[in-house]
Parts: sequence; C-alpha cells; structure tokens
Amino acid sequence: MDIRVGPEPESRAATWIAGRLQNAIRRRGSASLALSGGGTAQPMIDALIKLDVEWASVAVWQVDERIAPDGDAARNAGQLAELSVLACRVRLMPVTADDLRAAARRYGASLPERFDVVHLGLGTDGHTASWPPGADAVRDSARPVELTPEFNGLRRMTLTRPVINRARSRAVLAIGASKRPMVERWLLDDRSLPISAVRRASTWIFLDGTAAPLAVLH
Repeated sequence: MDIRVGPEPESRAATWIAGRLQNAIRRRGSASLALSGGGTAQPMIDALIKLDVEWASVAVWQVDERIAPDGDAARNAGQLAELSVLACRVRLMPVTADDLRAAARRYGASLPERFDVVHLGLGTDGHTASWPPGADAVRDSARPVELTPEFNGLRRMTLTRPVINRARSRAVLAIGASKRPMVERWLLDDRSLPISAVRRASTWIFLDGTAAPLAVLH
C-alpha cells in the first residue's frame, strides 16, 4: 500500500492512472480501466481526460452503478459522458435491463481477465464500490458482478471483491475531513469496514490533508 497526501489529490490520482494506462499499453498493446462514481470521481475524470493517453487503446468499465433510468441524476454514467469525446471504448453497466440478473452476468462476461487499474472511492460509512456495510455476500460473491439490496435509497450493480483484487493496481481517492475516520480505521485494519476487503498490495491511496489521519501526516 502506498499512501500519498497532498493538495489536489484528484489531479494527482489522474496523473498516476494515466501513467499506469500508458505503461499497460506499452507492455500489452491495450489498457483496461474501471471507474467508480461518487463525489470525488468527476474532478478526477475531468483531469484524466486532459492527459496524454493513447485513448484508442483503452477500454473503460464501471465499478458500480445505481439502478435508475437513463439520464437520472443518480446515475454514475453521467460522470463518464466526457469520455465520449475520446477514442476509448466505454462499457456502461446495463442497469435498465428488464432482467437485471442476466444483464449482470453478461456484463461480468465482458470484463477483461484482469483490469490494469481500478479506481475506488471511500464512503463515510466505510463502503467502496457498492459494497453495502453488512452485505458481505455481495462483496465476496464468486460472480464478477452482483446486484445489491437497496443501499442509500437505490439498488446497485457492482463489481465484486475477486475482480477488484485481481486488478494489477488500485487507486483509492478520499477527500475531506468526513473521510478521515474511515481512512484511519481502514489503515488500522478494521475488518468491519467493507473497504477492508480491498487488497493492500498494489493499492495507492490519494488523500488531501484533511482526510489523512495524524499518524500518516507525521
């Protein structure tokens, strides 16, 4: 685990992700990226699309999505709209399908064998992706994509722990004082938090000063 604290963590995370994508393209000819939603995602994506990446060689999937109609403000898909001006391929989760279980299976079958980069956020309740607290069966499912029970008002579709932990690298972005308690508990290995299931090796954490626990700052 590599913890990086400083100003503009969204831009620093974007620069790091761009570097990982370019490295994957040099090594294997293509790159795969999974993006989460949440409040910190949009500024990071805004920074990422301005960077020098061979986007024609990049495929982008969603880490999670709320089950809501197309165009609904709750959907994470809106944060990926700017990617449409790039040459990358964007694979949105099929959350408007009539048969959500079958749609989740099809989306899972479309995933790369191993993501190059998975971007994650951190909720004030310790969740990441759309792993609800107390719903370990969703998080730890052997299926690559699962449906959640209602969580903060909506059901979700989410990648599961095996997919996220199999990725070559993970970037966790957390900003603001409200995230500090969860960051601290995670780093202290509080196994009650959903994010505790994220593999620590090959995981980079990007924080601003207000989200970083005192032990990290000193």
